[in-house]
Amino acid sequence: MGHDHAHGHMAADGRRLRLAIGVIALGLVAQLVGAALSGSLALLADSGHMASDLAGLVIALLATIVAARPASGRQTYGYRRAEVFAALINGLVLVAVSLSVAVAAVSRLLDPSHLEVLGLPMLVVGLVGGATNVVALLVLRGGASHSINMRGAYLEVLGDLLGSAAVVVASIVVLTTGFAQADSVGSLIIAAMIVPRAWSLLREAVRVLFGSAPGDIDLAAVRAHITDTAGVVSAHDVHAWQITSGATVFSAHVVVERDVFCDMRVDETLDALDRCLASHFEVEHATFQLEPADHAEHERATHD
Repeated sequence: MGHDHAHGHMAADGRRLRLAIGVIALGLVAQLVGAALSGSLALLADSGHMASDLAGLVIALLATIVAARPASGRQTYGYRRAEVFAALINGLVLVAVSLSVAVAAVSRLLDPSHLEVLGLPMLVVGLVGGATNVVALLVLRGGASHSINMRGAYLEVLGDLLGSAAVVVASIVVLTTGFAQADSVGSLIIAAMIVPRAWSLLREAVRVLFGSAPGDIDLAAVRAHITDTAGVVSAHDVHAWQITSGATVFSAHVVVERDVFCDMRVDETLDALDRCLASHFEVEHATFQLEPADHAEHERATHD
């Protein structure tokens, strides 16, 4: 993925995020009013989740703007890792929201004496919140496949949609049975749905920040493909990491036959290695250091 292609993605992502922010902001106002009128903790919990969504979308938008800045002499890869930091912040916010919701729900379940929930306003606002989440999901869906930042935003809104569904179900139970504790149970369900998505997002962000090899790249398979290239003897110091999601960087020391240098086949070999990685692995930038076999033996000896 070249720089122009990545910049095009970022511009499109910025438009998606701005539209989603407007939609979610309207839904948040409706849910806060509904929570105040109905006394529903589930609706308040979903409002808190939607507020975290809105904050997450704003963070994602700021990260997209920063990530679009060009590379410099000091920031040689540019600022694209800002997307990863945004995803990390979104994951932490999701965990904080889920814990606060769970604590409040358990407190209400243990002491339901003053619990009063109005099911009809809760139902209406839950449906409105769900509708805004559906619109936001449709807006964000196009960017979720290529960016950890956009995937974090998409997952936040998806979780809020599931939360709205829990609010609707709880409101129906309250309306039909009068069982007000269904509101607190719905809140616990919302909290439980948030945690796995937050964990997945945090794990992916931490993997990128630690420079781990992408989960979809098997370095043993990469090494095997490299050694299958004509003139290649072996490969060592093989590394793969990500600048941000979808931007994999690769480097390797490739030991080649002395004839590759003697017959002026260096360019041909490098082109073959580049084609190999491009056709079998999604690598944005690859660096190969070619070494004749006798030099590789000398290098190993000096490192021993």
